[in-house]
Amino acid sequence: MTDAEWETFRPLLPVPAWLRGRGGQPEAYCHRALLDAIRYLVDNGVKWRAMPGDFPPWDRVYAFFRRWRDHGLVKEFHDRLRGQVRETLGRDAAPTAGVIDSQSVRADAVVGTDSRGFDGGKLVNGHKRHVVVDTLGLLLGVMVTVAKTGDRTTAHMLLGQVTDVHNRLELVWADGGYTGSLVAYCLTKLALVLAIVNRSDDMRGFVVLPKRWIVERFFAHLMRTRRLVRDFERRTASAEAMVYWSMTCS
Repeated sequence: MTDAEWETFRPLLPVPAWLRGRGGQPEAYCHRALLDAIRYLVDNGVKWRAMPGDFPPWDRVYAFFRRWRDHGLVKEFHDRLRGQVRETLGRDAAPTAGVIDSQSVRADAVVGTDSRGFDGGKLVNGHKRHVVVDTLGLLLGVMVTVAKTGDRTTAHMLLGQVTDVHNRLELVWADGGYTGSLVAYCLTKLALVLAIVNRSDDMRGFVVLPKRWIVERFFAHLMRTRRLVRDFERRTASAEAMVYWSMTCS
């Protein structure tokens, strides 16, 4: 990262416990070097063991990644960056509207059968990324499941998690896959309006649909991150962390 990026990142980084006087072992490597290494891996799609020699040892970088994944630090770091970006663009840090959708992605052979499934609609064997983004296309929440999991099933959990964190969220746009009892559930249980944006029957070919293009652009951004073009993560928690790391690289 550039010096300007580091000056932006540094004050937003979660503070290690040992710096707050709560014990723990000090980091052996500079956070900037560790962040650069993870950003390199996510952006270029290399294996952990193929980390270039000018970065810290791969096992130390992976230990840092794993610690931030398991303690939710990568999400905390990402959310601070998102709030700063929104305020820079003249928006409130807390969003009031969003868009939900899912993306099925093929899993590599290293992903076990216990954490992968077949999406019959997209003919994809692997994982499914369920996301909620704000109206700027910035990530509010992500949940990775086996590809056969239904959108409405996961939306019950994902929207509940998102509204717990973003309590000003009032409106979420979705496609026709989220119709049915989910609409009433969002209104009565989450105080959230789930607006369905349908494609009309007389439309032919590719048509940009209102609001839904925002989340499609988000998925297009993920596809520019080589680590996410195919799913190599054995754990869905790692797959979710990779999505957050991808968004911090933009």
